[in-house]
Amino acid sequence: MTALPQTDPNAPTPVTAGIEWRISDSPVPYPEALAEMEARVEAIRAGTAPELVWLLEHPPLYTAGTSARREDLLEPDRFPVYDAGRGGQFTYHGPGQRVAYVMLDLKKRGADIRAFVHDLEEWLIRTLAAFNIRGERREGRVGIWVDKRPYGGVPGQEDKIAAIGVRVRRWVSFHGVALNVEPDLSHFSGIVPCGISEHGVTSMVALGHLVTMEDVDAAMIASFAEVFGRGPAEE
Repeated sequence: MTALPQTDPNAPTPVTAGIEWRISDSPVPYPEALAEMEARVEAIRAGTAPELVWLLEHPPLYTAGTSARREDLLEPDRFPVYDAGRGGQFTYHGPGQRVAYVMLDLKKRGADIRAFVHDLEEWLIRTLAAFNIRGERREGRVGIWVDKRPYGGVPGQEDKIAAIGVRVRRWVSFHGVALNVEPDLSHFSGIVPCGISEHGVTSMVALGHLVTMEDVDAAMIASFAEVFGRGPAEE
């Protein structure tokens, strides 16, 4: 595998194609992240701030999307539970999972939400491909999936390696994706992840790919430019 550039924690915040990138070194409390996203969405709409991709981790917690079913919260007292306001059902966030909150002006990018979600999927697929992991879409299932057969699984065994949940307000996106790098996979047992009980969850490290969060960040930044291009079209 080709070595990826390392992220220097003392380097300035990277900017790719006119988009600001923010990388948080410490876990960010979920309410703080929500408030930051809300403020940034309004600033992007007002034209007072650039688009932003924010890479972070959260403390262990569960979030409920707008389609969440309470019966899918199996252990309601295990971790804090937050109403996220995004689409989707229950998901887990915690250390070892790279969360990417994506705040883009979709009106300047074709105003096509379905295409935006497809691009988020492609971003994750290309990021995983940089580590020789084949991530795949599945009809009727949100997120990115891994066929477990190359890893000793039986035919038909598939695990989810990345989740997607977005919200769009007046054509500015927020929330985003969550890629399992090396989280504690037992923490997912307190919910039915995304309402799907017949498949499991996995991570890059659980599949045998010993990567660091810095490696993943570098791959995400590189593949984002490939998928989303050089930024929004000028009005």
